Amino acid sequence: MGADSAENIEPGDTAEVTGANSMADDHGDTPTTARDDSTPGSFSPTVTAPTVVTGEQFASLAADRAASRESVMNQSRGPLLGGISAVVVTVFLGSILTQAIVGEAQFRLPFVTAVLTAVLITPMLVFVARMAQNRAIHSGTVELANQRNLAQEARRRELESSLARGLDMAGSEEEVLVVVERAFDALVPERPVELLLADSSRAHLERKLGAGPDGGAHCPVSTPEECVATRHARTSVFSDSEALDACPKLVDRTDSACSAICVPVSVMGRAVGVVHAIGPKGEPRGTAIENLQTIANQAGTRLGMIRLMSETTVQATTDPLTGFLNRRSLENRVRTLTRAGTGFTLVMADLDRFKLLNDRHGHSTGDRALRQFCEALRTCVRPEDLLGRYGGEEFVVVLPSCAPHTAAAVMDRVREELARRVERGDVPVFTASFGVASDDEEPFEDIVQRADDALLSAKRAGRDRVLVYGEHETPMGTVAALPASDRTRSADAG
Repeated sequence: MGADSAENIEPGDTAEVTGANSMADDHGDTPTTARDDSTPGSFSPTVTAPTVVTGEQFASLAADRAASRESVMNQSRGPLLGGISAVVVTVFLGSILTQAIVGEAQFRLPFVTAVLTAVLITPMLVFVARMAQNRAIHSGTVELANQRNLAQEARRRELESSLARGLDMAGSEEEVLVVVERAFDALVPERPVELLLADSSRAHLERKLGAGPDGGAHCPVSTPEECVATRHARTSVFSDSEALDACPKLVDRTDSACSAICVPVSVMGRAVGVVHAIGPKGEPRGTAIENLQTIANQAGTRLGMIRLMSETTVQATTDPLTGFLNRRSLENRVRTLTRAGTGFTLVMADLDRFKLLNDRHGHSTGDRALRQFCEALRTCVRPEDLLGRYGGEEFVVVLPSCAPHTAAAVMDRVREELARRVERGDVPVFTASFGVASDDEEPFEDIVQRADDALLSAKRAGRDRVLVYGEHETPMGTVAALPASDRTRSADAG
């Protein structure tokens, strides 16, 4: 670009922008190399792609050039006048000195000579000075552009670092959303913006938060496939909602035409959401696009990490078939209750004749029976109750702050719920027995032992019943709890 060409560039013009004059191209356009298909393996010379000068770039270029011109003119005005004066004075003194040497001292001749010399040499000096000024203005414009680019890059890096630190301290998806909302308010306060994320099925997009004027952009998209940005996994920018190539979801969204920026949010390489912002008609500012991309990228990375850690934790602490706590996790949770001084009642549950069901109908039917029982159990207990698979067809239920007889009543409801589910015919008919014991501030192993004793008594009393340790009232009469030394089960006692 010539030194003066920037003065004649208008917004929307195309120009060859190279080096620092690219003014931090907002769209990342780079020189392209065209392939010559006429000769296999040959390439045509590198061609610099024309860059469209946007309104923001034009304003930045004009401001840089004006600042550079003012600086150069202020610095060169004095030297130019001084140079002309020096030439004139030098010629005048030279003429006087020459005449003094030859002995013909006359004032008029040196004066005329000096004036003529000034008249002749001044245009040349002005021309040379003008060329130097133009070069200095161009260099100054480039330098200011570089400084602005460096400042923008420093701000961008500081933004990324600040946002990364905030997201790194977020330990849950809810805390990530709080950080993202604050980032929206700080970086794009002038635009209605929102974050949409897919639900657990990844079939629907849900609006997680909105910020800016009017409480967000309110995009009507409902699935990831309906969104252009998530479908193509790349940022989509629309300058005019009334244009032929505008997103269909932008049509008639506002009273007048608008622009939009849609940035996909990727979690572990898969687009599962979108950051959507709208604004006035016209090309969105490059800084707004970059800021939204930074927020979307870092939020997606942190969400992916949190979800991965959550999945890993779930896999390490739960039984994969039933979703109940595994034995170690259940014992750890009970220790937490004990340290907090919270009393509890423990229930040991066992599916009746489960081995026979497995042998007759197969393990897949047995797995379905286990899941049916677990669903019945979940339906009847409280959210704070602990459910664990203790091994095979044995389960442990810990009910904090619950009396033994209340726990027994809850287990009776589980029996009734299980009977209703089995009647549907999804699995063969089966029942379950329950043994109940209170903690009495004794070691956890002893409580489990007493609940297991009560469970064995329930089995011996006819199965499909709930017995409380030490108070085993049944339709068949009182059944005493068996001591641990006599706990032997026959092959069909299951």
